Amino acid sequence: MSKFRMFDLNPEQQNAATHGTGPLLILAGAGTGKTRVITARMAWLTAQGHSASRILGVTFTNKAAKEMKNRVVDMIGTEGAKDITISTFHSLCVRILRQSAHLLGYKDNFSILDDSDQSGILKKIIHRTAAKDEKLDPAVARALISKAKNSGWNAPPTEATLLGAVYLRYQDELKGLNAMDFDDLLLLAVRVLREHAETATHWQERYEFLLVDEFQDTNRLQLELVSLLAGKHPNVCVVGDDDQSIYGWRGAEVSNILEFERHFPNPVIVKLEQNYRSTNTILNAANRLIRNNVRRRGKNLWSAAGEGSPVHVLAMRDDREEAELVTSEIAAHRHAEQLPWEHFAILYRTNQQSRPIEETLRKLKIPYRLIGGKSFFDRREIKDVLAYATCLINPSNDPSLLRILRTPPRGIGAVTIENALEQSRNGSLFEVLRTPELSDTVSSRTRQAITAFCDLIETYRIRLSTPSSDPSSILRTLLEESGYFEDLQRSCKTPAESLRREENVRSLLRDLSEYKDHKGLSTFLDEITLDNDRQEEQTESSTGVTLITLHAAKGLEFPHVYLIGAEDGLLPHQRSKSEGTVDEERRLFYVGITRAMKTLTISHALQRVKYGSPMSCQRSPFLSEIVGEGVLESTGTEILNQPASEEMAADHFALLKQMLSN
Repeated sequence: MSKFRMFDLNPEQQNAATHGTGPLLILAGAGTGKTRVITARMAWLTAQGHSASRILGVTFTNKAAKEMKNRVVDMIGTEGAKDITISTFHSLCVRILRQSAHLLGYKDNFSILDDSDQSGILKKIIHRTAAKDEKLDPAVARALISKAKNSGWNAPPTEATLLGAVYLRYQDELKGLNAMDFDDLLLLAVRVLREHAETATHWQERYEFLLVDEFQDTNRLQLELVSLLAGKHPNVCVVGDDDQSIYGWRGAEVSNILEFERHFPNPVIVKLEQNYRSTNTILNAANRLIRNNVRRRGKNLWSAAGEGSPVHVLAMRDDREEAELVTSEIAAHRHAEQLPWEHFAILYRTNQQSRPIEETLRKLKIPYRLIGGKSFFDRREIKDVLAYATCLINPSNDPSLLRILRTPPRGIGAVTIENALEQSRNGSLFEVLRTPELSDTVSSRTRQAITAFCDLIETYRIRLSTPSSDPSSILRTLLEESGYFEDLQRSCKTPAESLRREENVRSLLRDLSEYKDHKGLSTFLDEITLDNDRQEEQTESSTGVTLITLHAAKGLEFPHVYLIGAEDGLLPHQRSKSEGTVDEERRLFYVGITRAMKTLTISHALQRVKYGSPMSCQRSPFLSEIVGEGVLESTGTEILNQPASEEMAADHFALLKQMLSN
């Protein structure tokens, strides 16, 4: 334990980190050091003589898992930490299924489909299944199937409804392709542990201590996975905060943490309430707000950092004044204290609210980063290369095969492909392409094109299976021989675009060069598919004021926060009233407030442009719940009309007025 010192923790953190055996629930309020505690517990367990290889940490994103691993390394060194398993839920499920998928009728080299692959398959199935007067949006079907799987529901036993028929045929198609979608990973891992006792026993004996981060975000299946891994004598430690449970819309169940004792009897419960992020003025506003949620575990955040500046609540005439005042205040504040732009963040409920803010930031020439731009892995050329790589591992992956069949064009027409798809109902498209039944229905020219394509894939599959093969080199050569780079150049409008897209491909190939043989390529593809926060990591490398939704801001912190659009219908969102989820909206507002370290400004507009027309707005009822000592309310007009006295000359509001009058 080279760098780990237990006395660096506060008393409550120490109690949590040094808990012995049995269930442990750590209620970690916002900014109370939950990652520090969970990693300190791992370090303490190894110091007590427990084998590092029998410690499992589970979280939701690769970024969080990486941070957790780095923290453990800092505490006990690389050698001590190397055998500790720290994984996302889905990566853990892949590990289980790579060993046990055959028990469910899958091959161990199954593919993992991304969103676009799923949509393509569902679109095809809906087209074949729906009657002329029936309609079903593939995106809606995908969302409903995902929700069903995350709730632990299997496909319906009959085709009584269109959605039921599509669900059944979708699952049959995936099984035929030896493929799983993202939701299947969790569903099938739970199923194999539940139905095969020897598999469950293997994993229960593999890990003695199980630590779960962000437990308030788990759904029913994830809770069952934790229970199955824990076995009859659970050394389960979960860390979470029911007050920050904001993902109910995607299946998270706050009841998992509220009813923890029902699933893991007689747990030790430790509350972490000392906040290391915000001032007491900000925390008191957050505490007043969240107390209005009746169904919660009581916590009261406090800080040793002092009271700090007041929380400002500003009423604006409209969203245009809101944008101008907030952005100009940021500029004034930054100028007055010589701060980096990165110290400022603008938070909002919906992505549409960012547009007037962006326009005003551009006008004032203020740099900003918008969290939520297009991901590197969603770019066309990257998806093309990943499709090629997937087919080298599993040519039965129809979505990937269809993509590379047309990229570049190979002399295999759309009618031929459609006929092949019709014949592939009980098998894969790649198998059908090689059958005499298809060959006899096409011209000799098309037959030659099909043969050349299939031979090309088989040749490179054989090369990849050679011991110590270099997947990066093989994939690069395949792209060159297939004419992909020439086709990419032809599809670009400018030479600059062509160079940029080619460099993206080469960057991906450079990343792949660290992996060897076909197993390495399979691992590479798994990591890319599972890494659902790569986009977040990219945006963090840019500079400027951060523009981000409240949901995306969870887990982040900024010295100066501007929370805009605190209006009834936006926050809480109108939909929450009909769905009975106002409590979750209040938690979302609480998350937004507790992102602020030093100053917090909350704004609402009397009028906002919606659907192209200005509409009247009412202030959020949540604003009445935070009112108290340290919360100051005013209007944009009052701020702009304040006299710039000598005392105010150095104040950022005076600078704001000066900037707006220019």
